[in-house]
Amino acid sequence: MFMDDALKLGAKGLGWTNPNPMVGAVIVKNGKIIGRGYHRRAGSAHAEIEALAGAGVNAHGATLYVNLEPCSHFGKTPPCVDAVTKAGIKRVVCSTIDPNSLVRGQGVAGLKKAGISVSVGTRKKEARSLNEAFFVFHEKKRPFVALKFAVSLDGKLATRTGDSKWITGEKVRHFARGLRGAYQAILVGVNTVIRDNPNLGARTKGKKDPLRIIVDSHLRIPQNALVLRDTNVIIATTSSAPKTKIKNLEKRGIRVLAFNGTRVPIPKLLAELRKQEVISVFVEGGGEILGSFIDAKIADKVYVFCAPILVGGTGANSIGGMGVQKIARALRFKTMSVERFGDNILVIASGLPIDSPA
Repeated sequence: MFMDDALKLGAKGLGWTNPNPMVGAVIVKNGKIIGRGYHRRAGSAHAEIEALAGAGVNAHGATLYVNLEPCSHFGKTPPCVDAVTKAGIKRVVCSTIDPNSLVRGQGVAGLKKAGISVSVGTRKKEARSLNEAFFVFHEKKRPFVALKFAVSLDGKLATRTGDSKWITGEKVRHFARGLRGAYQAILVGVNTVIRDNPNLGARTKGKKDPLRIIVDSHLRIPQNALVLRDTNVIIATTSSAPKTKIKNLEKRGIRVLAFNGTRVPIPKLLAELRKQEVISVFVEGGGEILGSFIDAKIADKVYVFCAPILVGGTGANSIGGMGVQKIARALRFKTMSVERFGDNILVIASGLPIDSPA
């Protein structure tokens, strides 16, 4: 019960704590909660510190419940282990060990060394789910990648003329826009920008606008595109792009990543984003971009919205890329859930198995 409370508190930081994890903390004494806290945003006090502040001197002899191992290193804030020890906490219950190599196991070791009883594992599955992007970032050494697209019953993203407005209903589109605020970055191809001129903002009260990443191998993006409205954007291009256009974008304060060759290599792009501490990427399309991630066998979660329509026809109005030659090589996920939005459905697949071809 107390760990569930901590998890709910941690979830309040969704979209704001990157590149840090979402953490909630509860301090309990004599069966009653005397302190609560959560990590509100990167650089602010950690959950444990907030909870200790609420408990005050009563924290002495109490139990701390936290969904992630307390940190043991100096970052933007001092180590939480030191504060927990100084407050006289007698027992710490945490859901899971921190995957960050700067902490991994050292927080628990520090607490035990100080004579504090430590229990690890309560609500471990739920804790990993809450911070799935954070775990992938540190365990797979790349950002967490989620793909999102809407299709007809026959798997079409658009008609043969490119018309895709709107495959799904308003409720679905509102929900899909809300997903943006849960990810640190949103990624689309330049064709989507040219065709739709999207805003790509969270457009939801209380949610932070994600970093916008545009994959544009030949730098065809219009200079007045809405996605270039401020500097919260990265353009991924190649050495074949016009140098003058690169310089013009950089003069506007826009980051440009240029890769060798004529196509942006997805694994190298993700490696560069990891250097910039981008822990999660929400890929919205179009079809060729989605196909490039599937070809690279990089997808941790997939949101597929399906509408009860048939489009028909042949052509490239579905997911592109080379695709697999054999079904055995397809990306196969461990879990799948289904939600209904009127006559539309949402299928969420996640968790590539360890023996996946990825």
